[in-house]
Amino acid sequence: MNGAGISPPPPPSAWIAPVVAILVLQTMAAFLTRVMPTIAPALFAEFGWKDSFVGYAVAATTAGSMLVLLFGAETVRRVGSIRSMQLTLGLGALGMLLLLAPLPVVAMLASAVMGLAHGVATPAGSDILQRFTPRRRRNLVFSIKQAGVPLGGVLAGAMLPFIVDHAGWRSALAVAAGMVACFAASAFLLQGYSDRTDAGEEKRIRRPGRFARLMAQPIDALASLSSEASLWRLSMAGALLATAQSCWLAFSVAFLVSVIGLPLTVAGFVFAVMQASGVVGRILLGWISDRVGSGIAIMQVAALASAVTMALLALVDRQWPVWALTLLAAAGGLSASSWNGVQIAEIAARSPPPLVGLTAAGSTILIFVSNILAPALFTLFVTFTGRYDLAFAIVALVNLASLPCLFGLSRSAEAAKI
Repeated sequence: MNGAGISPPPPPSAWIAPVVAILVLQTMAAFLTRVMPTIAPALFAEFGWKDSFVGYAVAATTAGSMLVLLFGAETVRRVGSIRSMQLTLGLGALGMLLLLAPLPVVAMLASAVMGLAHGVATPAGSDILQRFTPRRRRNLVFSIKQAGVPLGGVLAGAMLPFIVDHAGWRSALAVAAGMVACFAASAFLLQGYSDRTDAGEEKRIRRPGRFARLMAQPIDALASLSSEASLWRLSMAGALLATAQSCWLAFSVAFLVSVIGLPLTVAGFVFAVMQASGVVGRILLGWISDRVGSGIAIMQVAALASAVTMALLALVDRQWPVWALTLLAAAGGLSASSWNGVQIAEIAARSPPPLVGLTAAGSTILIFVSNILAPALFTLFVTFTGRYDLAFAIVALVNLASLPCLFGLSRSAEAAKI
């Protein structure tokens, strides 16, 4: 603060520290959600569970994330975004230990606990980055932040099947829990930054009320999407696009192992490639979106490409070589897993500034509902029909349904507000 009592403007690079901090924590939160899909074939085989049960476990993980969004938004802002992520990451590490019990109900509970941190990540990160990021870099920065989601999948797919193959799935869980706990603890190194950002949040919010206020949080989040005409359509488009993304995530490893007959380590490698291409894709689509000035056009292209890759996945059989499966997985990651940052940036840019956190939460609630329903319904369909191919084809059609939601929207957030 200068002699006149006015705080000096932040340096041009002030946005870098928030991006790094949120990216690290987002990666660990996503890693927790990728643990079950990557070790499920080994764990389920020992416990005698059907491979398609992974869909219910992934749905439970998303339900845990959604629980935070529905009832924890005010508490998260009161505690602070970074501190809340530390706390939920620690709980997720402990939740992994519950998977040692050979009970489906306990596995569902463990999956839900492991999803808590992911529920904190999107609204908390959106609020911080919206305040610290220059407008000209916003789509790129939000996409970098969202790249932490597939980056967590890269870690899970590359590391956990290898450990399972050499030391068993219990050792893989122990290593994963230790890594998450260490990264959560290391965030204390950012305590000065945490104090600054969390203090900024505290000044801008009202203290949460009692039970009525708690129950009103999801209603407030969803109602905030009515503050601008395009927010509901963007959010519905995200929910429909999420069907392909969630099914790639939940079933790719189980499908490749149980139907195609690949070893778990090879299936894990294909999964890691899919997630790695998602990292590149999220950053690339964010950069292109900033260059062309239209996140809507980028989402439309992603929707078409995602439907095509999902349709190709429906055609996969045991005759496909590993290189072709890997190439398809890379294309799936680029298309089905790369639109999130652009969509969140569009939501944030089109929202009234005081409502950015709420609209991000409202949009993410709809996406999480999709992430719960899609794997659960997919599992039911496969259980009764035994047809992964038809299930993948149906998901491709659902993905195409996002296009009508995007047609007619203005190319830029600035135009939408005129």
